[in-house]
Amino acid sequence: MRKWIFSIIILSLSITSFAQDLMGERIRRVSGTKKSVYFDSGIFHNGGPKRKSSLKAVRHSYTEKRGYERVVLDFETKEIPRVYGNISSSEKKLYIDLFDTTIKSMADSFGKSKFVEDIKFFPISKDSLSVEITFNKVVNVDIFYLNSPGRLVFDIK
Repeated sequence: MRKWIFSIIILSLSITSFAQDLMGERIRRVSGTKKSVYFDSGIFHNGGPKRKSSLKAVRHSYTEKRGYERVVLDFETKEIPRVYGNISSSEKKLYIDLFDTTIKSMADSFGKSKFVEDIKFFPISKDSLSVEITFNKVVNVDIFYLNSPGRLVFDIK
């Protein structure tokens, strides 16, 4: 009986050790200006009010002179919607939730990238959109937004 209980305890501890501890992550507020503060893990948000928006395009560019690849989410509104996200270095992924946001059908064409392996869009409901960006290696990301039109910018190195 003791071996059974011990086995159950060990099994439950091993399962929880693989779970992501979001409570232990640092939470960053995304700025409206480039700060050149790169990080490889943690939670981020813009703290903005809810506003309806539509993701109209995703674009990217890389030049060796700058040393980073820029990925931009373009919105149809003057300001970006409410954003909440997490970057996970262990999974090599960036998760983004865009509240009150829909997606245009053409937004999924991206092309070849230096750091981005794949981008997936998950329309959770008619008003919420989740985006998952998978990287081909562990990266560091600087995140900021621009207005008029609204753009969420990821500088990746």
